[in-house]
Amino acid sequence: MIPTTLVTGHSASKREAAIHAQLDSTLSTAVILEGLSDGREHFQPTEHPHLQLHRIAPGCMCCTGNLVMRVTLNRLLRSKPARLYISVASDTHLPQLRAILAAAPYDTWLTLTEDLSLP
Repeated sequence: MIPTTLVTGHSASKREAAIHAQLDSTLSTAVILEGLSDGREHFQPTEHPHLQLHRIAPGCMCCTGNLVMRVTLNRLLRSKPARLYISVASDTHLPQLRAILAAAPYDTWLTLTEDLSLP
């Protein structure tokens, strides 16, 4: 089972910095980032050689962005990362997103951890 943390907050930079602070460079880690970067590079390949970084267009991950999120998630699960972070811009539909990730087929892959909510 892959420990999976949902990271929420309106600032993409703050979400990325919070995820960066949690990374263990010895673990294979996948990160799905919703939205565009603000130009600050928090993730350096030399610091985290086992990092898979996927950026998807902004949009509610349980509504308009659901298909994109599922395709991205299905692809990265093939590599069996040891850790997963999903950065979400809005916590409006967080319970619905958690329900999707806790249901089949993801319930056999993911263990949802406590959310990391930023101001």
